[in-house]
Amino acid sequence: MTFDVKVPILGFEQIKRVKLEKVDDFFTKLISLDDSTTFMLINPFMLRDYDITIPTFFKNLLKLEEDTDMLVLNIMIVSKPIETSVINFLAPLVFNIDEKSVAQVLLDDTKHKNYGLLESISQYI
Repeated sequence: MTFDVKVPILGFEQIKRVKLEKVDDFFTKLISLDDSTTFMLINPFMLRDYDITIPTFFKNLLKLEEDTDMLVLNIMIVSKPIETSVINFLAPLVFNIDEKSVAQVLLDDTKHKNYGLLESISQYI
């Protein structure tokens, strides 16, 4: 399934269209259709309680309603050994499956104090 990027992924502004490739219940690959960039994404709900408030700007941009088929995934920087990999919980990728759009949502760190930009996966495995 392909998605239009509505708000650039930080540092990767050239990426306008992406596709998702599910690996398993935990991991999904995000593959750029504009260049050779690939990200490993992780399902945060499989690791921890992850209750986020999506700002109104992003809700409107992505046309998110209560009944929208939505997917939230986080970028993971994979390292060897896997225990040294880190996850960005503060800037999730939010997908509107119905509209086939995605944006990297920057959460308010004062409202989401328990989430970090580079949290070690070792805390969760």
